[in-house]
Amino acid sequence: MPVTVNGVELTDDDIEREMDPHRDARNPAHLATVSAILRRLMRTEAERLGIAGADMNDDALAQALLTHEAPVPDADESSCRRHYDSRPDRFREGEWVEVEHILFQVTPRVPLDALREIAQQTLALIKGDPSSFASHAQALSNCPSGAGGGRLGRVFRGETAPEFERAVFSTPAQGLLPQLVETRFGLHIVRVLDRCDGTRLPFDMVRANIAHALTAAARDRAWKQYASLLIGRASITGIELEGADSPLVQ
Repeated sequence: MPVTVNGVELTDDDIEREMDPHRDARNPAHLATVSAILRRLMRTEAERLGIAGADMNDDALAQALLTHEAPVPDADESSCRRHYDSRPDRFREGEWVEVEHILFQVTPRVPLDALREIAQQTLALIKGDPSSFASHAQALSNCPSGAGGGRLGRVFRGETAPEFERAVFSTPAQGLLPQLVETRFGLHIVRVLDRCDGTRLPFDMVRANIAHALTAAARDRAWKQYASLLIGRASITGIELEGADSPLVQ
């Protein structure tokens, strides 16, 4: 069934142009179609408002449209200070953990439920015999570190996947994490061997970074709300849309 936006049919080329950012997603064709719809609506609305310059690419057009229709102020001093004060474990220098892990990699050939069961069974065996960690890593880990018993060495913030980082830095203790850690790479059994809390950076040193992050988050929320508004006002057929959560504008 063709997809139409306000009576105009999307072409295969329209959707194909949006595919690259979504090829690894669970439903790339659906996400690419949503992005194509939003891009069409965005340009139509910008032209209606008279802010679509002839030399503007779609990203510049999106920013101009968002600035015109849903402006986002820069984060102020008090917002930055609240963010800093509410996260005493963040904004540190020299913080690291020494960890070892066993990776059960997710692949198309292995059902996730079966992989999770194997990982859970292995975790239970290691809980019963902590000295067996290295041998299990050597036998089962899909990470090159498995050859060395799973040892990753010292890991600093920003060096690993965000999900892995949150798990290893959020626990104050050392030892085996009681639950599997799930990341984009697969399922991990993780043991923390040592840690250094580092020193907290003063507010003045990180204020600019905090302001940038808060403003970017507010802009992302504003875009999603505005994109939902555009979709809600449009006549769209041929696709079921539950929302406008699309990485069209980064």
